[in-house]
Amino acid sequence: MSKLTLQSDCLQSVTAVPDVFLDQYMPAANGEFVKVYLYLLKISRDPTANPSLSSMADFFSCTENDIVRALKYWEKQGLLALSYQSGEALPTGICFLPYPSSRNPVILPDADQTPARAPKEAAQMEASVRTEDASPATEKSTPKPVSLSGSRIAVLKENEEIRQLIFLAEQYLGRTLSSTDAGRLLYFYDELHFSAELLEYLIEYCVSKGSTSIHYIEKVGLAWHQKGITTVAMAKQETTTWNKNYFAILKAFGIRNRNPIPKEAEYMERWLSEYGFSMDLIREACQRTVAQTGQPSFKYAEGILSKWKEQNVQTMEDVKLRDAEHKKGSKTPKEQPRQTSETNRFNNFHQRAYDYSKLEEQLLNQ
Repeated sequence: MSKLTLQSDCLQSVTAVPDVFLDQYMPAANGEFVKVYLYLLKISRDPTANPSLSSMADFFSCTENDIVRALKYWEKQGLLALSYQSGEALPTGICFLPYPSSRNPVILPDADQTPARAPKEAAQMEASVRTEDASPATEKSTPKPVSLSGSRIAVLKENEEIRQLIFLAEQYLGRTLSSTDAGRLLYFYDELHFSAELLEYLIEYCVSKGSTSIHYIEKVGLAWHQKGITTVAMAKQETTTWNKNYFAILKAFGIRNRNPIPKEAEYMERWLSEYGFSMDLIREACQRTVAQTGQPSFKYAEGILSKWKEQNVQTMEDVKLRDAEHKKGSKTPKEQPRQTSETNRFNNFHQRAYDYSKLEEQLLNQ
C-alpha cells in the first residue's frame, strides 16, 4: 500500500494544544466547550487580541451565557481560574492553570488514599447503576422514574432557566431531546426539587462517565435523591468517593492510566452497591483473578464475588475460613483402585508351589 505524502504551507501561525488535553480532557467534554477552550488558547498567544464575552459570543454565534457555561466547565475541570470584579456577576478575568501530571475526566484524589467502604454502607440497588452516589443510610425506597405531561413541560419551558437547561442537556447528550426525554429530566426539577445547577451537574457527570442514556441519568439522579443530595457540593462529595473506589479497583487489576469502560463500571457498581462488598474483598477477588487467569477479567472476578455473596462472605476472615475448609476437603485420601482379573493379566497364570528344601537336596546329590 502506497504511503501518503503530506505537504502544508499553512503553519506560519500555530496554536499548540497539549497532548494531555486531547487525551484526557477533550473526549468527555461537550464539543462547544472544547471550541471555546481552543479559541482561548489561540487568543492567549495574540498580543493584539482584545477578547470579551460579547466578542466571543459573536465569534461562535451563541449567547454570552453559553460562553460563561463553557468557562465554568473548564474551571470545574481545573484548567481555568476565573476572576470577578466587585459587584460583577460575570467573569472579568481568565487564567490558564497548569495541567496535572495525570488526570481523569472527573478530578479525583489519589486512588491509593481510598478508604475501604464498609459492606453495610451500600444499599442494594439495581445492578446496572451505581448508587453512585448514594449509599443510603435510610431504608427509604427509591422512587420510580416518571415523565411529566406535555402540558406541564410546556408550562415549564416558559421559564428561561428551563430553556437553558434543556439546551445544555441537548449539547451534552449530542441530540435533540424528545418530549418524553425532556419530561423525564424535568421530573427531577419539578417533582424532586433538583435545582437547575444540580440537574446540570447530574447530566455533566453521567456524560463524563461515558453514558448519554436518559435511563442511566435517571438512575443516578434517583439514587442522589434517595441519599438526600440537594446541592452540587454534596453530589461532588459522593461522586468523588465512589470514583476513588473505581480507580482503586482498576489498580487492583493492574489497569492504569485509563477510565473504566461502561461494562466495567456496571460490574463495579454491582460489587459496591448491590453486593455491598468492602474494598478489601473486591481487591482480593481482583488479585485472585489475575493470579488464576494471568490477566484482568471482570467476568471472572464477578464469578468469585457472586459466589462469596451466595456464601454470605462479609469479611476477609470469612474468606480465609472458606479457603481453609476447601483445602481440608481437597486432602481426603483417594480410594485405591482394586485390581481384578480383568486388570491384572498375570492372575490367569497357574501359580506353582515349590519345596525349596527338596530342590536344594537334589542339586547337592547330583
